[in-house]
Amino acid sequence: MARTKKTKTKRKLAHPKLPMQGQLNLCHEGTHFDLRSMFDDLNERYFRGRLRSYKVMWGRRRKHLPREYFIFGTIQEEDRVIRINPALDQPFVPLWFLRYVLYHEMLHSVIPDETLSEGRRRVHTEEFSRREREFPSYRRARRWEEENLSRFLR
Repeated sequence: MARTKKTKTKRKLAHPKLPMQGQLNLCHEGTHFDLRSMFDDLNERYFRGRLRSYKVMWGRRRKHLPREYFIFGTIQEEDRVIRINPALDQPFVPLWFLRYVLYHEMLHSVIPDETLSEGRRRVHTEEFSRREREFPSYRRARRWEEENLSRFLR
């Protein structure tokens, strides 16, 4: 008699559109910067107000600083959530740099990824890079990032 293989089904999340972010109590108001007002201004100025229903918030603080690389921000497009690393909510971080980081994440919502071979994808395409360089403080922000990255690492 042949054995039949049991298949397991994945449980559906109670709130499939907000998997983890909806459960976290994260906020857009930091000690030094308010991400919501920054997002709204950038949205009007560079995206004609097209980015609607996005949540922008500070991420969770980590117990330990990373050693090799630092992630300034992330976007989870399916949830419409942009999270900025809370280590940027410090007085030594220039407002124009934080605006650049937020603009960078917002660009991901309007510039499509490129599909590469074997299911890989490229998120920083030529079009993305071109649009990113159009940001007024781009060069200054990249220079500040290089000069200050060590302050965010162990």
